[in-house]
Amino acid sequence: MPFLSDTLSRVKPSPTIAVTNLAAELKAKGQDVIGLGAGEPDFDTPQNIKDAAVAAIAAGKTKYTAVDGIPELKQAICAKLKRDNGLDYTPAQVSVGTGGKQILYNALMATLNPGDEVIIPAPYWVSYPDMVLLAGGTPVAVAAGADTAYKLQPAQLEAAITPKTKWFIFNSPSNPTGAGYTAAELKALTDVLMRHPHVWVMTDDMYEHLVYDDFTFATPAQVEPGLYDRTLTCNGVSKAYAMTGWRIGYAAGPVALIKAMGKVQSQSTSNPCTISQWAAVEALNGPHDFIASNNSVFKRRRDLVVAMLNEIEGLTCPVPEGAFYVYPSIEGLIGKTTAKGTHIDTDETFAKALLEETGVAVVFGGAFGLSPAFRISYATSDDTLREACTRIQRFCAALT
Repeated sequence: MPFLSDTLSRVKPSPTIAVTNLAAELKAKGQDVIGLGAGEPDFDTPQNIKDAAVAAIAAGKTKYTAVDGIPELKQAICAKLKRDNGLDYTPAQVSVGTGGKQILYNALMATLNPGDEVIIPAPYWVSYPDMVLLAGGTPVAVAAGADTAYKLQPAQLEAAITPKTKWFIFNSPSNPTGAGYTAAELKALTDVLMRHPHVWVMTDDMYEHLVYDDFTFATPAQVEPGLYDRTLTCNGVSKAYAMTGWRIGYAAGPVALIKAMGKVQSQSTSNPCTISQWAAVEALNGPHDFIASNNSVFKRRRDLVVAMLNEIEGLTCPVPEGAFYVYPSIEGLIGKTTAKGTHIDTDETFAKALLEETGVAVVFGGAFGLSPAFRISYATSDDTLREACTRIQRFCAALT
């Protein structure tokens, strides 16, 4: 349409949301669909957090707040960063937004100029490159494949950096792969960044607490204190606290950057939901025992899905260290034909045929910048996952 902006033409709608919506539409039409596209815990928000929200309503805490967060929440975030990550921040170094996505978007909008490059390891969360494009920058995807457990190698990062590089976006554990970088692996990357003082680091630590086995989470400014002054450490309450719909994300970084992000937010959404902010205070300050309990369920589901998918000839599914996704490679299935005659030439074709022929909705790997693969979210019941994986097994067994 002629009145739409040129900027909008450079981006596309979120593929993960599109898959979730399509699955819902098909279900509404009476089709037997299992949706494995949504990155959302199926657990309810803990009761103490819901109680804090109700108490805030009862106390009349329903007015506008400071644009980028109430003081109590900023204090809780500072305490969390010290407690969990050994990082010292003041409330003036903290920004609270309407979800983690807005925090990242605000930072990019506040800092990018035309021609600025942003290095993004692939597979990546679908929104990173499009947010960079909306902000006028140039996304630079660097492939980190299954051969390196979906982890970017130091030499790759070094080769991608140019004089135009402004940001390096880092996500661990990863959406879509669940890959988590050990402190040693992360230190190898931060050593590269220390040699390039013009490159800033944007971490997406949203899945920090969703880790399994003996994996220990680490974040860049924690591993390399020399990066503290040019790192924006981003996080939120959506995933670990099962608060996706409450829409609270936050970031900590240099005061000048935080102020700039606040300026962007002041002219877009203004303050996040007041009630959600008070709920987030309780989430961060309150008991966290439910996280370990939830993680034990996620780990069981992860192991179920990985085991069933790895029984499929031509499909390889690494074991992720965290988050609630698996990202199996289907390289061995490309070129085959489905039972209903669809030629599988890409992972998008695979995902579409899988949905049409079995009713299982997954997100194709091309949406995340690395093919041929697909993403499954195992944030749903064991029975649902077992049925979905059984259908995938039958679908793949019928390929010729």
